[in-house]
Amino acid sequence: MSDQIFHDSNADRAFKAKRFTGRAVIYGILILWAFIALFPIYWTITTSFKMAPDVMKGNIVPYWDYNPRWLGWRSLGLSPDTIGNESTVRAEFLKRFWNSVVIAVSASVIAVGLGSCAAYGLSRFNYKFGFMRNSDISFFFLSQLILPPVVLALPFLVLYKALAMLDTRIGLILLYTLTVLPIVIWIMRDQFSSIPSELEEAALVDGLSIWGAFLTIILPIALPGMVAAFILSLVLTWNEYFFAALLTSSDAKTLPVMVASQTGSQGISWWSMAALSFAAILPLIVIGIALERFIIKGMAAGAVK
Repeated sequence: MSDQIFHDSNADRAFKAKRFTGRAVIYGILILWAFIALFPIYWTITTSFKMAPDVMKGNIVPYWDYNPRWLGWRSLGLSPDTIGNESTVRAEFLKRFWNSVVIAVSASVIAVGLGSCAAYGLSRFNYKFGFMRNSDISFFFLSQLILPPVVLALPFLVLYKALAMLDTRIGLILLYTLTVLPIVIWIMRDQFSSIPSELEEAALVDGLSIWGAFLTIILPIALPGMVAAFILSLVLTWNEYFFAALLTSSDAKTLPVMVASQTGSQGISWWSMAALSFAAILPLIVIGIALERFIIKGMAAGAVK
């Protein structure tokens, strides 16, 4: 009897040790991945407070490897000693920032609105265009992402020049909407497919139209997926550089173009680029934290796969 108890005790300790080791490995991997993911943001923040020698030497830890300075933020007119003074660089930064806000938010809202309608139709109705069925149409939308942007550069340049849409916000808004629309359609199609069609049937029996059921019943349920699609669209459009640099010159330039302009004949102004980069990603960080619960709900509901 005592041998059996001793054997069970050893087995229990072995199981606990195995479980502890498994958890330690998992948490170790997660901590390592978190460090890898967050290090670029840390490097960007710290570099904005470095002097040129500190950047070249690769100093990383503030107050240990170097003494922080406001060099990067002073170059933008955003340091404590310059924020109250007139600054042409700060005015230019605010103009580019507002351009990015208007273009990215507008394109994302339009893409989510149009993409939700298209995805709802693909998830609820059967279409036939020649040999194409619903699955073929969905793949056709996704296939638009296969072409690299450089292939579309010359056609869009010629088209926008003919339509007098070069260096305009509306031009970038329309282009960015087309860019992220396929992704939104795929995300929202999965979201609508996970919602039982019996809900709409009950609404139709109660006297609602198709649009009434879609707007009052389906959309509120699909809201987490729509928010997830909006955030993904916002990130993609906010960070887009190629078309913003190609199709704009002065009035409609966005923040990514301004960040890239910190390179010149004198080299790269790492401190200015770091300050600009952090100012550019800060709104996305705030939005991600504020809408985190919607993102989690959208992923749990199958909106992001």
